[in-house]
Amino acid sequence: MALLGFLTIGIFLILIFSKKVSVIVALVLVPIVFGLIGGFGLDLGEMMLNGLTTVAPTGIMLVFAILFFSIMLDAGLFDPMIRFILKIVKGDPLKVVMGTAVLAMLVHLDGNGSATFIITISAMLPIYNRLGISRLVLAGVVALGAGVMNIVPWGGPTARAMTVLGGEASDIFNPVIPAMIAGIAWVLFASYLIGRKERKRLGVLTLEETELQLNLSEEEMKYRRPKLVLFNLLLTISLLVLLVGAWLPMPVVFIIAFVIALMVNYPNQKDQQSRIAAHASSVILVATMIFAAGIFTGILNGTGMIEEMALAFVSLIPESMGRFLPVIVAITSMPLSLVFTPDAYYFGVLPVIAETAANLGIDPFEIGRAAILGQMTVGFPLSPLTASTFILIGLAQVDLVDHQKFIFKWAFMTTIVMTVVALLIGAISI
Repeated sequence: MALLGFLTIGIFLILIFSKKVSVIVALVLVPIVFGLIGGFGLDLGEMMLNGLTTVAPTGIMLVFAILFFSIMLDAGLFDPMIRFILKIVKGDPLKVVMGTAVLAMLVHLDGNGSATFIITISAMLPIYNRLGISRLVLAGVVALGAGVMNIVPWGGPTARAMTVLGGEASDIFNPVIPAMIAGIAWVLFASYLIGRKERKRLGVLTLEETELQLNLSEEEMKYRRPKLVLFNLLLTISLLVLLVGAWLPMPVVFIIAFVIALMVNYPNQKDQQSRIAAHASSVILVATMIFAAGIFTGILNGTGMIEEMALAFVSLIPESMGRFLPVIVAITSMPLSLVFTPDAYYFGVLPVIAETAANLGIDPFEIGRAAILGQMTVGFPLSPLTASTFILIGLAQVDLVDHQKFIFKWAFMTTIVMTVVALLIGAISI
């Protein structure tokens, strides 16, 4: 089962890296083929259904999240922000890139990757297009900013680690705060280097005052609602507060917010239909990707491949290397985001590694701290196993493989920097 699991993921990655098939096709067909080879036959149907059921709430949430923030973009909520940034950067690609990193980190304080990507990309894409900055830079820098902030305890990975290890934020998150701050500093430095390269390529453009304004088409102006900016801002803030407070299920929050936004901004039925139709392609792309990923993870979990891969992974560590286990976990955490889903890693791999560490006299919480330095934190915006990644690359209009090739080394260095600091302050040890 472990071998079939590694082959499933390996063939999947090879197919999408070589661009032989689309990601959706690979997500569905590859696990089915290896599931049949494993002798599961008709049992695969129930596994796939379980996988689809698991991702359904996420799919619903993302569909209506895209529609909500698209309505906000259509209505002009981000126009004042874009105008302000344009005036500040004065055509300097370096300032734009660093500003993008700061914006992504601030927006991701709520721990919601999808919302971060939608808001940040929507706000910054017009500026990138205006100045000719590569969209790979946009997707990459947003990924860096969101990734390092995904360590917050209300984010998915750290919450999973605390749940599995039976710890509190004070056990797992608080000790790595200095490392996280170092990671933030590294992201800003990396953004500076990337931005400086873009400045060298493009130069600092001299923009006239008229060029610092949004040049909207008649169609875009038709749907702008400048008088409703304050209402839309309050609605968006209320939505984010509800998301952070978790008082209502996330899909419900977005459905209600979308309906209110649509009704207030476009009371005319024809305008409502027009806005939904205008964003239908983005919605379909994300929805199909999410449910295809559901089939992928459903088969991997249902066949037991995930559990066996976890055991095989742990068995590869020699006993003499046991004391280095926290460092090994930290260094491999970010790359393994490309292989394991957050649930698979934190609920499948982490408990086994933590138990192994405990038998070697290592505090299991150290393993949790090491894991959150990269596994589906720094690594989640590059992983083909997370739906939000496809929102990021879809909105930025870049290819997944190109995005991964461009930003992988910078993201991996974020984990390395945080690992070094975590060692220095004793959050993890050797």
